[in-house]
Amino acid sequence: MSLVAGVDSSTQSCKVVIRDVDSGALVRQGSAPHPPGTAVDPEAWWQALHAAIEEAGGLDGVEALAVGGQQHGMVCLDEHGQVIRPALLWNDTRSAHAADELVRELGAEAWAQAVGSVPVASFTVTKLRWLAEHEPENAARVAAVCLPHDWLTWRLRGSTDISELTTDRSDASGTGYWSPNTGEYRPDLLARALGREVAVPRVAGVREVVGHYGDIALAPGAGDNAAAALGLGARVGDVVVSIGTSGTVFAVSDLATAEATGTVAGFADATGRHLPLVCTLNAARVLDAASAMAGVDLDELSRLALSAPPGADGLTLIPYLEGERTPNLPDAAGSIHGLRLANATAAHLARAAVEGMLCGLADGLDALTELGVPVGRVLLIGGGARSEAVRAVAPSILGYPVTVPPPGEYVADGAAAQAAWALAGSDDPPRRVTQGTETYDGKPLPEIRERYHEFRDRAA
Repeated sequence: MSLVAGVDSSTQSCKVVIRDVDSGALVRQGSAPHPPGTAVDPEAWWQALHAAIEEAGGLDGVEALAVGGQQHGMVCLDEHGQVIRPALLWNDTRSAHAADELVRELGAEAWAQAVGSVPVASFTVTKLRWLAEHEPENAARVAAVCLPHDWLTWRLRGSTDISELTTDRSDASGTGYWSPNTGEYRPDLLARALGREVAVPRVAGVREVVGHYGDIALAPGAGDNAAAALGLGARVGDVVVSIGTSGTVFAVSDLATAEATGTVAGFADATGRHLPLVCTLNAARVLDAASAMAGVDLDELSRLALSAPPGADGLTLIPYLEGERTPNLPDAAGSIHGLRLANATAAHLARAAVEGMLCGLADGLDALTELGVPVGRVLLIGGGARSEAVRAVAPSILGYPVTVPPPGEYVADGAAAQAAWALAGSDDPPRRVTQGTETYDGKPLPEIRERYHEFRDRAA
C-alpha cells in the first residue's frame, strides 16, 4: 500500500492525515494544538507538527508529504536562517495603519493591477512595513521572509540555507508582492514595505518535488484555502464558503481578478488556476461568543436559533467582534440593533448571531458574482458548518442551495492530494469525489440582509 501524508498547520492547531494513494482511504490521523495569540514563535508549529505525526502513528510507509498552512504570516529569518521574532499571523491587525499607508502611496487600483489584491492588515507586505516602522533593529536583520508553510517545508528538508526556501503560487499570491497574473515577484513592492529587497522563497511548480524528509518526497504545499479546494475536488463553478476561525468565500476560476476596492483578493490556486477570495475575520467564533452570552453550548445555541423566527423579530447582530477585514474596518466593534422586550431572549440572540455571521459571508458571495465568477454549487465547510442552524439558515441568507460535505480535514486532505500528485508526476491535478454530501435549500429572505446592510453601513 502506497501512502501519502497531508498537513494542515492552521491558526489553532496542526493536523496530519495519512491516506492510501490508490483509494484515497484515510489510514490514520493525528493533531496537536498551537499556542493562542496573533504572534507565534514558529518553533511551536514545528513541535506541534511532530506531535501530530506521533499521534498519527508516525510516517512509516509514507512516500510523499505536503504542508497546507495558514496564509500571510510573516516569518523573518536572518542570514543564518534563524527566526528573528515571533511570526505575525494573518489575524494580527497591528499592521492596519501600515496597510493604509501602502495603499495611499501607490493607489488601490495600482495595487490591484500589480498583484491582484489591495493590501489589508492580513497581508505579509503590510506586516513588513509595520516591522520597518516599529522594530527597525529587527527589520535590519531580515535576510529572508517566508510564510508558515514555506518555513515548515524548509525545516522538513533539514535546511538552514535561506536560498533553498520554496513556496507555491497559492501562498505567494497572499503576500502582496507576487503577481498571480504574471507569476513573478514584485521586489519593488517588497522593498517599498521593508525599505530594501531581501530573499524570498522560490515559487515551485504545482506538482514539483521540492526536497525530501528522509526518504519521503516533499510536494510544494499550499495556502490553506487552495489546499481545501484540492481536498474538496472543487472545480470551476464551485464556490466554497468556509466557516472557521475566519470566514472565507472563494471560487476556482480560469480568470485572474483585480478588484480595486479590496473586497476580493485575487489569489492563485494550487493547480495553475485562480482562486478569487473574500475573507471575514469573524466567523465561527461569533457562534462561540453568542453561546457564551446565552450561557449554553453550541448544540443548544443551534436549537435556540432554529426555535426563533427568521429575522429574529428585528434583532440584528453586526458581528465585528475582532474588527473586520471585509469590509476593511480593523478597529470596529460588534453591535446589536433593534433590541426590544419582545426579542430580548436567548433564542433571538442565537438566531441573530447565525444570521449576522452568514450575512457577512453572503456579502462576499455577492462580491464574487459581481466580478463575473460563475456559481454552480455552493459548498459549505468548516467547523461552523457543523451547526444544524447554520446549515438550515444558510440558503435563505446566501440565496443559493448549499451542499454540505461531511465534516473533514479538507486542508490536510488537499495537501495529501497534492503529495499524491507530486508522487505520480501526472499532468492533471488530483480529482477527489466527496461522498456523503447533503443539500439544503430554502426561500431567499433578502429583507434580512437589507436590515443587516443598514446597520453594517453605520459601523463604517
